[in-house]
Amino acid sequence: MGSDRPVREAENRLERFNSDRERLLSEVERRVVARRVGESRAGGDSSLEYVLNDVAFNEIRRLEGKGNGAADKWKDLSRRLLGMSEEEKAAELRRLVRYYGQDVVGNFDPRVYRFATGIAPSLLGFVFNPITSVRQGMDTLRNLDARISADGEIDLVRTCAERGTIVVTPTHSSNMDSPAIGLGLLRAHLPPVTYGAGKNLFTNPFVSFFMRNLGAYRVDRRLKFELYKDVLKEYSTVLLEHGYHSLFFPGGTRCRSNIVEKHLKLGLLGTTVTAYKNSVREGAPHKRIYIVPVTINYRLVLEAETLIADFLAETGKNRYIITDDEFSRIGRIVEFFRKILVHEGSVVVRFGRPLDVFGNDITDDGESIDRAGRIVDPASFVRGADGEVTDDDQRDAEYTRALGRRLAAAYPRLTVFHSTNLAARVLYDAIARTAGTRDVYRLLRAPAGALGVPYAEAVEGMDRLRARISANPAWGSEHPHYTAQPSAEKLDHAVKSLGTYHTRPAVTRQGDILQVDDVKLLYYYQNRTAHLPPEPGGGAT
Repeated sequence: MGSDRPVREAENRLERFNSDRERLLSEVERRVVARRVGESRAGGDSSLEYVLNDVAFNEIRRLEGKGNGAADKWKDLSRRLLGMSEEEKAAELRRLVRYYGQDVVGNFDPRVYRFATGIAPSLLGFVFNPITSVRQGMDTLRNLDARISADGEIDLVRTCAERGTIVVTPTHSSNMDSPAIGLGLLRAHLPPVTYGAGKNLFTNPFVSFFMRNLGAYRVDRRLKFELYKDVLKEYSTVLLEHGYHSLFFPGGTRCRSNIVEKHLKLGLLGTTVTAYKNSVREGAPHKRIYIVPVTINYRLVLEAETLIADFLAETGKNRYIITDDEFSRIGRIVEFFRKILVHEGSVVVRFGRPLDVFGNDITDDGESIDRAGRIVDPASFVRGADGEVTDDDQRDAEYTRALGRRLAAAYPRLTVFHSTNLAARVLYDAIARTAGTRDVYRLLRAPAGALGVPYAEAVEGMDRLRARISANPAWGSEHPHYTAQPSAEKLDHAVKSLGTYHTRPAVTRQGDILQVDDVKLLYYYQNRTAHLPPEPGGGAT
């Protein structure tokens, strides 16, 4: 299994987080203020007046329509700016940086961590699983951790956690991803991580309690001005420099379509280059940072109905933060545990081979290597010809884009296909052939008679799809627990799953016909296989 040392060390470090918090915040404040004041003195478009006015303007625009006077203080700041001295502007800047820093910063309660990693999983199993006897209940408690399985390059990730700081970078399908990855790390004997969570998630009292006390820091995506982004990025940078293992979702928000992410927003990922560069500048190039690609693979997704409806709706293109989905209703979360997590391996967290912050591969000892397999010194990527560390925003941005491309290329291979994904792909292919199109909007208008698939045809399609996946590991792989399962049994399992959890069945069996009842949901689950090319001779395009 390997050493648990990185887990114990990370737990000890997080237990010291609350005593470190003021020091971390002060460092964030010092850096952001010094940088902004320095840029203002250098002239150009980054004057303190411009920075403060940007805050005021964006906050007025965000709050003015609420009619509760929330925008008044920002209007007052906007009026006062013209008469402020540079010293007063710097003081106002410092106050705002401190305010937003305190809003972002997380908390870590060792008691809650011990509860969450010890008692809570068993408690959840006892409460949420449909057990009929004490004996069955105890069996469920012993086997609960099998509901979320972790596999992949776990030993190498553990080696990297011992040598340096790891940044876990998962795909993002659901608001359940944070607890899923947390349990996946625990299952893999990997250290706990800090992570940024959308502030809207803290409105759920049950989940908020754990996030607030397990190191999650708040990200308010409503705040669009540059100063807030500065504070957020600097906070992430400081955490990494101080050795706090972290988690970023490179795709940004949840993927509405369920397609494996390929166009990453990167977001805070750029702070990994900055943090490493700062360590090299401070004479500590040995303080490595490793980026770990991860996929989180669900049999069923809690918010699937809301997400795919939002993706397909024209208005959905402008709906960045969803606050009224299934995750906001505690009853749906209870149902998620009862109906989804009762099956072994319902969620698979797969860890890929780590990279360095520049997107280079690494050896089994954590050394960076180039494309020819030669060991390279990662510090050389941030040093100039004279050997000194240089600041070059354009260079560093390109490093981050290169890293993003490597992550996007890794995700398909790390994808685990559940029976629900495979069955949805087979059925979607079949109705597309009948309709002569794969266009989901046209299929949504298809008559019910065109949405039936003979059961025997679906089993044959499942056989062919599984054979194609087995022959092409770069596309991903089947669930490791069920590779020997006959296709008919796999199909039956998928139809039952797709027909019982969501408010409307995606597919039902009617004699020898599998009837697609919800094209949108079928489309959502088959989208996990969207990177697989069409079957040769499949017909519809």
